[in-house]
Amino acid sequence: MRRMTQTPTSYHAVAKLLHWLIALMIIVQIPAGMFMTQMDFSQTKFTLYQLHKSFGFIVLALSLFRLYWRLTHPIPALPENTTGWKAAAAKLTHVGFYVVIIGIPMTGWLMVSASPLEIPTKIFFAIPVPHWPVPISEGSEGVFRLSHELLAKATIGLIVLHVGAAMNHHFKEKDDVLLRMLPRFLDGKS
Repeated sequence: MRRMTQTPTSYHAVAKLLHWLIALMIIVQIPAGMFMTQMDFSQTKFTLYQLHKSFGFIVLALSLFRLYWRLTHPIPALPENTTGWKAAAAKLTHVGFYVVIIGIPMTGWLMVSASPLEIPTKIFFAIPVPHWPVPISEGSEGVFRLSHELLAKATIGLIVLHVGAAMNHHFKEKDDVLLRMLPRFLDGKS
């Protein structure tokens, strides 16, 4: 349930931290995933896959916590001059981000769960993670792999849209939309 408090003028420090941590990890995970899938099989490739899965679980945990935080804490309102279509686009983009930041690691987890190779998943080679009870077959693995890849590609599009909108707010609209998500030492208000 959402807290009933005054609308803030900036995002909470926890929201900012989660935003930038998740963004950084996804910006590294996507090209790393593309790179490692092109490699020939080797111990290095195996290690990269295991690290990719480990960081994917961190993204999933942080993303679920971020969704909880977003649902329970107020966020700054859009600028008063925001038109209806821009407000709708902002809302859809943010919903899209929650879909991909949760969906990408979930489809990755489902993909390894369905793999006929049945390689155990261990976060950073130490913490075992159970596989989902899904049919183990190349077909099932392929469906989850395709979903994982499509969500990653959708993320690239969302990032371009999101950064473009932030730059538009900052340089064209000259409002504080970008500044209120920056860490305090960068927001110009410190």
